[in-house]
Amino acid sequence: MASKPELDIAPEKVAHVIIKAREYDAKVGAWNDTAEEGDAAEDPSAILEDFADDPTAAEIVGFIDALNDDEQASLVALAWIGRGTFEPEELDEAVETARSEQINATARYLLGLPLLSDYLEEGLEKLGFSPGDIESDL
Repeated sequence: MASKPELDIAPEKVAHVIIKAREYDAKVGAWNDTAEEGDAAEDPSAILEDFADDPTAAEIVGFIDALNDDEQASLVALAWIGRGTFEPEELDEAVETARSEQINATARYLLGLPLLSDYLEEGLEKLGFSPGDIESDL
């Protein structure tokens, strides 16, 4: 088996984004948007509602924004490899493309991908990493 490629981002950081992206993707439209009735303490199912000031989205954005430029480019490249835009052996090209085409905030771009967690997981798998093992360590 070929050796795993060198990533500019720790697989554990990718796994963290995968976990948080799954939480974010599980959100549904708010069924009651009044502040007092959208409180998870009063209605535990409200945690699945997607409010404008959703802390899950803010957490993902904050985490991705805190990554350095190389880590952000690698994260985008992994999503593209998982989506099939690039092949695993084109990792370097995908990273360079991510760097050169960055015109928007990376976090907002990635959150706009409907299957982000699936793409990142698939990208890790295609590069020889085991997302399940990495996620279980978190």
